[in-house]
Amino acid sequence: MAGGLAAGRPALAADAAPGSRASATVGGAKGDRNANKEKKMRIVAVEEAFSIPGAIRQEAAIRQRLAAPEVIKQEWFRRLEDLTELRLADMDANGVDMQVLSYASPGLEVIEDPAEAVAVAQRVNNHLAKAVARHPKRFAGFAVLPLQDPKAAVVELRRAVKELGLKGVLYNDHVRGHYLDEPRFRPVWAELERLGVTLYLHPAVIPADNWHVFDGYPVLVGPSWGWTATVGAHALRLIYGGVFDEFPGASVTLGHMGELLPFQMARLDSRYPHVPVEQRVQHLPSYYLRKNVYVTTSGVMSHAALLGAVHAVGVDRVLFSIDYPFESSAEAVGFLRSAPYAPADLARIAHGNADRLLGL
Repeated sequence: MAGGLAAGRPALAADAAPGSRASATVGGAKGDRNANKEKKMRIVAVEEAFSIPGAIRQEAAIRQRLAAPEVIKQEWFRRLEDLTELRLADMDANGVDMQVLSYASPGLEVIEDPAEAVAVAQRVNNHLAKAVARHPKRFAGFAVLPLQDPKAAVVELRRAVKELGLKGVLYNDHVRGHYLDEPRFRPVWAELERLGVTLYLHPAVIPADNWHVFDGYPVLVGPSWGWTATVGAHALRLIYGGVFDEFPGASVTLGHMGELLPFQMARLDSRYPHVPVEQRVQHLPSYYLRKNVYVTTSGVMSHAALLGAVHAVGVDRVLFSIDYPFESSAEAVGFLRSAPYAPADLARIAHGNADRLLGL
């Protein structure tokens, strides 16, 4: 969710990326030929939000706190609750073949009662699985988990993947102030590894704590910086906490160009020799960022950033994402189509890596 605390341009069905069906008439026959050529590239977007009215009791109160113009917020909410008409029209207009759906923030992380979290997780995952079943060529899904109760989370993870056919998990950062490197969550990582599915670590609207450096500057708290700082730090806790040493087949996916961690790899490695021996893990931090971490483009439509991320972690670990409805599908697809890559590498980013990672 790239726009939770700051105004962004919502996706509109009328928007059309260069070369999409909606803009193919521009430039006449030549434009048609270019559009047809570009349309052959399958596009899968992997961080695309939806919501269920009333599923999260706290949702309405939290939404009122979002610092965005009311007209934009209402458009977001209208599109979050729609899984057919508006969403499919937007996908068709912009040449998006498939969205991997995930429950929007605020999510289960705001629920205090573990039993309530379990019930909500089951409801959300059932709803999502039905939506995917109605449009199996257009939608796939990431499950929610009631991590307030790790044992129940393992059971729900197994059900979501094996029975409902969901492709992984998306969770919004912290579990009421707890982080996923803690020993209580080891059974969840074991099941993620066993099932071979990724955990997409996403920002949370409600922070675990308040940083004084943000005082007086609310613009820093959300997507412009605070979310990247906190989720990136959470991912580093997983690395330094030995999660991937214990579960080398597990993976985490990070949006927003990897929450900037690909651009910090050299610094992380250069300082690692100074880490106390008792706090070291088996490899340099860059090893885990290249082996256990996947990166998506959500909300960062910069070719410079894309080039840097691909150079850092490898073209096989970067996936396309829009962050619908908080970002413009037209702008995101235009950014993808115009990226300076050979067709084979562009196809990996557009769909091949998602197909492989998620088993699409």
